[in-house]
Amino acid sequence: MSVGADGYLVVVAIGCSWGGLDAVEAVLDRLPSDLQATVIVVQHRAHAPSDLASLLGGHTPWAVCEAEDKEKLDRQRVYLAPPGYHLLVDGGCFALSTEGPVQHSRPSIDVFFESVAEAFGAQVIGVVLTGANDDGAAGLADIARRGGAAVVQNPATALRPAMPAAALRAVPGAEVVDLVDIGAVVCRLVDERVGGPRESSR
Repeated sequence: MSVGADGYLVVVAIGCSWGGLDAVEAVLDRLPSDLQATVIVVQHRAHAPSDLASLLGGHTPWAVCEAEDKEKLDRQRVYLAPPGYHLLVDGGCFALSTEGPVQHSRPSIDVFFESVAEAFGAQVIGVVLTGANDDGAAGLADIARRGGAAVVQNPATALRPAMPAAALRAVPGAEVVDLVDIGAVVCRLVDERVGGPRESSR
């Protein structure tokens, strides 16, 4: 996969549903500005605020925007799956699909996780946060099968524990992390993939 000036990109793929806004904010709050990765968030957004990008933008120095069809993935940005579309990755670029809902959802976390796992393999860090259904479990298992890292919010710290609990059933070896510590775990996993720790500038 040739992405970025040095031909290498680590993707932090986050899936969430009910309670996801607060959970994603908590993760972004703890990611330093010099982290060598891109963050992509798929949230079930039927009841999410329309200004999700601006709300999350207050929790990161990076630009936050909805992914656009055929847009190239770039480092140190936060991309959001737009409501009403499945988000996929094709050749280092985003692709949007209006195929039917999966797990009653469009965007579907499973669809995105499976696509990004195929595209980036061991360069993916999959994170499943709070939610009220099983979406994301099968996709996280696919990330783990392809050598990526699997991180699951401790269900005890989730507003809705069904989604992280399902992810743990699908990936028993996933790292189970309290919400407040997920950012630090993500930093460690990114650093492992880019050759060692960095000195944070945030």
